[in-house]
Amino acid sequence: MKTLVLLLFVTVCFAQIRGKVVDENKEPLAVANVYFDGTTIATITDKNGNFQLDNTFRLNTVLAVSFLGYQTQYLKIDSDKELYIVLKEVVQTLNEVVIKKDLFSRKQKMELFRDQFLGKTSFGRASKIENEDDIYFVYDKDKTTINAFSDKPLIIVNSALGYKITYELLSFESKFWKLSVNSNDVVKSFFSGLSRFEETNSGARIIKNREKCYNGSQLDFFRNLKNKTLGKDSFLVFEKSYQVSPNDCFTIKDTLGSKKVAVARQDRGLHSKKFVAEYSLLHKKNGQSKIIFETTSFYVDQFGINSNIEDISFSGKLSEQRVGNMLPMNYQIN
Repeated sequence: MKTLVLLLFVTVCFAQIRGKVVDENKEPLAVANVYFDGTTIATITDKNGNFQLDNTFRLNTVLAVSFLGYQTQYLKIDSDKELYIVLKEVVQTLNEVVIKKDLFSRKQKMELFRDQFLGKTSFGRASKIENEDDIYFVYDKDKTTINAFSDKPLIIVNSALGYKITYELLSFESKFWKLSVNSNDVVKSFFSGLSRFEETNSGARIIKNREKCYNGSQLDFFRNLKNKTLGKDSFLVFEKSYQVSPNDCFTIKDTLGSKKVAVARQDRGLHSKKFVAEYSLLHKKNGQSKIIFETTSFYVDQFGINSNIEDISFSGKLSEQRVGNMLPMNYQIN
């Protein structure tokens, strides 16, 4: 599973970001949320709509500005000029209700959504969505797919990792091999969105859980990749059934504070035209996974955020990680 946001990723390198958030009548919006997607780097506007956000890192992510009842804006930060952000009010429309016999109950659909969105790991089971009533579903029996929607951000409390996550769900779809909403019948599942992390607990047990969650995660892989530390202490790399040197698979160069990763192209064989390479990954604590690249190059920032999330997919253990296993992208970054 990978979370995909088809938005323009930007490199942010300004130590401090300042701005003002207003509505279409130029009235200031107080307590609007301003945050970098997937991180704990966030603030809110004051009574005059002004905000100031400290940032000393280079990020391959977007700056999001949100306010209840207004359309969220996603910003490209390419200068140190003060931002003036106008949010447009959401036009409320009633969802069309089609009276027909539903094949599956809401309880069944919600169980499927929890499995595929939060995950079935111990961390996924420890995560709870506080506003499940805001989620609604559309099942297409001809395509055997289910889509989930929410007009409000989902509020997720992960008691095992000590975070509250505000998640703006952009899309969710699960496809089944037959008419079903059972997780065992899912052949493909996908979701995308923007997330803001707030720490709620930092006790010793929580810290230990975070370390367990991080080791062998996708974030762990990309950080080891950019640092050239793939190997027996992190991830072993295999091509087909043979262990290979990561240096033969990836060429890594410094560029503007990020790392550019070039992927060695393999013979395509029966793969799709976009196929570039496929490797198996073995982690000593998290088992075996597979990674497939459909890009010849991408960038990884110091957080471990990669610039081509739509072109890199996982299967195996790494694909089992859902929102319940998500850590903020700035985890362990000082």
